[in-house]
Amino acid sequence: MKLGLIGKAIMNSSSPDLHVRLGKLIGIPATYDLFDANEQPIASLEQQVRKVIAEGYRGVNVTYPWKEDAVKLATRPSRGASMVGSANTLVFEDGEIIAENTDFTGFMSGFRATLGGREPGRVLQLGTGGVGKAVAFGLASLGASEVILMDLDESKSRQLAAELAAHGFKASTITPEQVAETVPSCDGLVNCTPVGHEKSPGCPMPSELVAAHHWIFDAVYVPAVTEFVAAAKAAGAAVVSGVSLFVFQGVDAFKLFCEDEAKRAAADAQAGTLFAHYRRELLKESDA
Repeated sequence: MKLGLIGKAIMNSSSPDLHVRLGKLIGIPATYDLFDANEQPIASLEQQVRKVIAEGYRGVNVTYPWKEDAVKLATRPSRGASMVGSANTLVFEDGEIIAENTDFTGFMSGFRATLGGREPGRVLQLGTGGVGKAVAFGLASLGASEVILMDLDESKSRQLAAELAAHGFKASTITPEQVAETVPSCDGLVNCTPVGHEKSPGCPMPSELVAAHHWIFDAVYVPAVTEFVAAAKAAGAAVVSGVSLFVFQGVDAFKLFCEDEAKRAAADAQAGTLFAHYRRELLKESDA
């Protein structure tokens, strides 16, 4: 089964390892190639997708900066992809392009796998791009009492707040200048910006703002222990790392790539095993 990932700054991605590893666990030989726009010219997502279809790929994952373009390419977008307005998984089947947003489902699964039945509460989310949209809808679907959005492009945060409200969820926006005064009254702090990635080092907010009563989520997982995650651990806050999103969105994507229902069930059954593996490998955590 030929699979791949299309994006920018992805050469250190652990996605090839996850998909090949999961394929071996359930008896599906898989290859997983990286198409990095920083390494090779990619004129457009559509052009690259047409190329991999012609080369016999079963499907691809799509990451920054093309998640919102991905859903527009689909002939059959899922309800989740349509609601969020972006897709990170494209499956090629019978001449059609099926789009799904496994960031949406994967975030919710990772939250529950890490924090159990904890309520999200009032959440401040920084960043409203492709993954940000998926996480915001995930937070709302998990029962967040309010999702407060901040983006350097204020039109984007206002647009996402309006989309959430249109689905019956409570959402609001703040400016960058209001972050410090907003954080103390929040239960959850979420980073969906690129800040913290190995290509964009730093902390998305002043680290001293993170307190023990918070839970935090960082969508960045390269490196696995970002400055934001390190600050949260130092403060005694609960951490949902980007590793959880990476694992659970990956499992959901692999299930879509499978053509057999029994293989999908087998892949799903390996989610916990994979999560424990990558927590050890990437976060250097025990299975506790």
